[in-house]
Amino acid sequence: MTRNQIHSILLSTFAFVVALIASRPAAAQDAKEPHPSMAPLEQYLMDRDAEIALARIAAPDAISHDASVIVLTRHGYARRGLRIATR
Repeated sequence: MTRNQIHSILLSTFAFVVALIASRPAAAQDAKEPHPSMAPLEQYLMDRDAEIALARIAAPDAISHDASVIVLTRHGYARRGLRIATR
């Protein structure tokens, strides 16, 4: 066998394997439960002052200076006119 024949056989085999893999149907998720259930709200809530402090250190001063803070409450997100003043 010549070198060109070996390359041709390898390329054909590779193309065949790729075609077989690509033609397989993708496995779908279970339709009964499309999304996993969420954890209780209490696991997402934190102390209001702690959440504001975390927001203060989440970005550089140039970005977080005079930024509004939105806090997660039991009724959703609330802006409540909170302002970060780092200067």
